[in-house]
Amino acid sequence: MQETKLPTYWDTSFSKVCLGMKIPGKKTTNFISINKKADSLYSLISDGQFSSTSVDRDTWKALLGSIDNLQSHCNREGFNAYCGGLKARIGILGNNENDCNTCDSFIGFGTKDVTNSGPCGDRHTRVVGYILIQ
Repeated sequence: MQETKLPTYWDTSFSKVCLGMKIPGKKTTNFISINKKADSLYSLISDGQFSSTSVDRDTWKALLGSIDNLQSHCNREGFNAYCGGLKARIGILGNNENDCNTCDSFIGFGTKDVTNSGPCGDRHTRVVGYILIQ
């Protein structure tokens, strides 16, 4: 239940990422997998460049189970996803407007509101996250 980065973060190549979220108070951890090749997780995200994935919206929502609150539009997903003032190292961003200019919601890992305006609506669910590579 403590945050850690193992040496594999910097020096292990992979072709698949497995993401898991454990919601406090729940007994299960929900997992999804993403096909993505990289020399290391560090090499994939350290440059800050967006790298899309082909995971559908419902799969991302499955990480949170019945408590998801992802807005319907934008759906920019991948590594270093950015929309308006929101960023996710790994995740999906949503918006109530039909564009990717002012996103208000996200599901992901390493998320933050870079404008510090706090637009993330009325739900903020913190989880224990797992990032595994294969």
